Amino acid sequence: MRSFEPKIDDQFLSRREMLKRCGIGFGTLGLASLLEDAGAQTPSLTDGSNPLAIKKPHFKPRIKRVIHIFANGGPSQVDTFDPKPMLTKYHGKTVPELAFPGRTVGAAYKSPFTFKKYGKSGIEVSEIFPKLAQHVDDLCIIRSMHADTPVHEFSLMLLNCGDNTRERPSMGSWVLYGLGTENQNLPGFVVMCPGGLPVKESSNWRSAFLPGVYQGTYVDTANTRIEKLIENIRNSRLSTESQRQQLDLVQEMNRHHLAEREKDAQLDARIGSMELAFRMQMEASDAFDVSKESAKTLEMYGPGTQARQIMIGRRLLERGVRYVQVWHGAGQPWDSHQNIAGAHRQLGLESDQALAALLVDLKQRGMWDDTLVVWGGEFGRTPAVETNGKADGRDHNNQGYSMWLAGGAVKAGYIHGATDDFGFKSVTDVVNVHDLQATILHLLGLNHEKLTYRVAGRDYRLTDLDGTVVHKLFA
Repeated sequence: MRSFEPKIDDQFLSRREMLKRCGIGFGTLGLASLLEDAGAQTPSLTDGSNPLAIKKPHFKPRIKRVIHIFANGGPSQVDTFDPKPMLTKYHGKTVPELAFPGRTVGAAYKSPFTFKKYGKSGIEVSEIFPKLAQHVDDLCIIRSMHADTPVHEFSLMLLNCGDNTRERPSMGSWVLYGLGTENQNLPGFVVMCPGGLPVKESSNWRSAFLPGVYQGTYVDTANTRIEKLIENIRNSRLSTESQRQQLDLVQEMNRHHLAEREKDAQLDARIGSMELAFRMQMEASDAFDVSKESAKTLEMYGPGTQARQIMIGRRLLERGVRYVQVWHGAGQPWDSHQNIAGAHRQLGLESDQALAALLVDLKQRGMWDDTLVVWGGEFGRTPAVETNGKADGRDHNNQGYSMWLAGGAVKAGYIHGATDDFGFKSVTDVVNVHDLQATILHLLGLNHEKLTYRVAGRDYRLTDLDGTVVHKLFA
């Protein structure tokens, strides 16, 4: 039998330790039992389980992965995918039907862009998307979206996290929590935004009360060199074997540190992040290096940051990443309060070729049937002109706007819903944001009402107490 020298510290309890043992010890035993019964124990990265392991969906899924190209700022529906001849007829005239309650609205403002019918479906698309329009028969266009408020911060949080104001887990985090990820050497949820953070910053992809392992991994795709895209991705001084030995030692100390703190969730997630960072060194370098693409593929996607990050998005999906979000620049690039003719044209051309290429690429690589492409912003824009002296732009509009989906699981060459004659309010087959979220989760094999997490005494979900799956969108 081994013997140990007694330590004086063992003879005393700290005030905190005494209160913990005596005051709440029995209560925590009961609470732990209740939590275990409810299946609400926080998954651990250090107890041998893997919270990112592939999990069984609620029912057979139609898709495996999602890429959301986020046109943040609010693209104008009447200048992209919802043409309105009535705006030309009433251009420059005051139209009472365009007024928000308690808000001054300018005169009707016709689109500065022409629309043409494309494909067998004959769907009309704006001239700012000439290449994407060639693939309109692949698009499932929702013309009847509706959000709660015309404020960027609130609508961003609603679309990404299911709540206008409170910090909630993002959709990508919920998807990871529900399904895990297919590639353990890459983050399961990647967010790309060039030039910095968007409005509401990392709140758009946070895991909130879900374990930190489900949070989105942010990458500034304004950088082109791998070492800048992902800092410290390579170690020029140590071999991979030496790094592994060093990390094993550090992680062993971290686990002892964690055990003394009753498996603190944030510390647990940090330990897991260090392990993932090590595994990412080789695979992430490959995934983000578009120079490995063929000259034909590079030409197909075209030049520019938006094209490059959409191409990276496809490379990540191809390697098993579950949820990818591609932001069209930091701030609100689509927020055209003025010069909408020039601004929207430029934004369309920055993404048009790459969007068309993505659809072709997914088909060529056999990924079309089990991938969902989502395009759209947090709301749309008014059919009326901006009223604060800017006579060539549009204000925010949450009451009716467009988004589109693509992939083998949704109807192709299909228009769902409609706005009124001026493109102001959704009037037919209205789809609110929670409906869209419920629909995307359904395609992934998840019941949005059962994908819950218990915190603060109640079960929470992405769609809160709302949301209806829109089956009409399914192929």
